[in-house]
Amino acid sequence: MSRLIVVNNPDNWPLQIPGVEVVSARAYLSDSEYSKINNAKVFNLCRSYRYMSNGYYVSLLAEARGHRAIPSIMTLQDMRTDAIFRIRSEDLDGLIQKSLSHLKTKEYQLSIYFGKPLAKTYERLARQLFNYFEAPLLRAHFVHRKKWELDSVDPIAVKDIPDWQRPFVISAAGSYFLKLDRTPRRSKRFQYDLAILYNPDEHDPPSDARALRKFCKAAEKVGMDTDLITREDYRRVAEFDALFIRETTAVNHHTYRFARRAAAEGLAVIDDPESIIRCSNKVFLAETFERNNLPMPRTMIVHRDNANQVADTLGLPCILKQPDSAFSQGVVKAKTRAELDEEIERRLASSDLLIAQEFMPTDFDWRVGVLEGKPIYVCRYFMARHHWQILKQTKKGGLRGGRVEPVAMRRAPREAVRLSVAAANLMGDGLYGVDVKQRGSDFFLIEVNDNPSIEAGYEDKLVGDVVYLKIMKSIHRRILRLRGE
Repeated sequence: MSRLIVVNNPDNWPLQIPGVEVVSARAYLSDSEYSKINNAKVFNLCRSYRYMSNGYYVSLLAEARGHRAIPSIMTLQDMRTDAIFRIRSEDLDGLIQKSLSHLKTKEYQLSIYFGKPLAKTYERLARQLFNYFEAPLLRAHFVHRKKWELDSVDPIAVKDIPDWQRPFVISAAGSYFLKLDRTPRRSKRFQYDLAILYNPDEHDPPSDARALRKFCKAAEKVGMDTDLITREDYRRVAEFDALFIRETTAVNHHTYRFARRAAAEGLAVIDDPESIIRCSNKVFLAETFERNNLPMPRTMIVHRDNANQVADTLGLPCILKQPDSAFSQGVVKAKTRAELDEEIERRLASSDLLIAQEFMPTDFDWRVGVLEGKPIYVCRYFMARHHWQILKQTKKGGLRGGRVEPVAMRRAPREAVRLSVAAANLMGDGLYGVDVKQRGSDFFLIEVNDNPSIEAGYEDKLVGDVVYLKIMKSIHRRILRLRGE
């Protein structure tokens, strides 16, 4: 891969780094020599990145040429987009408070050069900001109101670096490129690169360590090299051809932002952003099931104008669900009218709509895994011991689940499988886990999960490693489809 540092005037860039070419913005934009390079990493250090300036066009044309620009057009836009900037600053809130708590001033500026701050105290904060807003030279401005807030993040032009900081910038740049040189090159045995996003600290992840290893082996069989990445690798997303999310997803969460960025960068993505939005909201699921005449327990979308009708309509006990509840959390059983009124009032304080459903006790739920509109495994998920849900929260805050019993596809109820496929197809063509309740000979949809559990010894117990291979083959097909191959 060619490495280019693009500046307005190369004479003003004092550092010579082996393997890195320093070129002028005009040369990069107009010289056909650079447009013909197939694989390049472009470090854009122009004086300005304003719209339609040379700096803007360097990043824009780098993208058009298939080069990787730092900062990318997406990064420049994200810095200017209030909603995205606000979400990312909220994501960093805890780290911001911890890093700046000792300061007595009301404002603070943090300069970040190739991912490094001038003071080691702020190394972790600088690294995270560099991950979110990847630009070689950054300046973050913080303001203390009731607490420390990230007020702005802007790329710095070379001309705006104070003279006394320039030796540090040169050192940081040298260290950065040296680190790149030491990074192991990907094996040429593999045609494509897959990132698997996971959280090593998650208490109940969708896939355990053994399952992740099986996914990696399956990926190799279809010609994909695999990296396990975490939330700190956000800036690396564009390096890959596909993203597979194996961390519990949510909309107001870094998993959704990873999916959104990966899709915008042209990667094949499971779970895709649309599936995360659709599956994570119980109101969307209820409305979709009803409009498509798919059976579910008697259900009400609850708001303040009909809250007093829930008990009479559904009876007691009944179930209340927060729209974005997951893993049996945010779901409560109201046994009395007083409990019901209290829980509705509490939940409507944070959401304008809720889901209320009739209570349908069963010993287990059917779980059907669906990929690209086809069932790939079936299990019975039994209720947790002495509990009415699959998962029960322990006193220590963890989750304890009921047993999982895999079922051969040929022995699974056809109607449960049919309903699951129909529901999953309404969400998209990705990977889903559909929960179905059975009462006598009748079946009822409960929900569609965009990030289903696939753990070694459970969902794969009967189908074996085939389940991992099917998912990897699906991702490989998506890469080929996106590339028109």
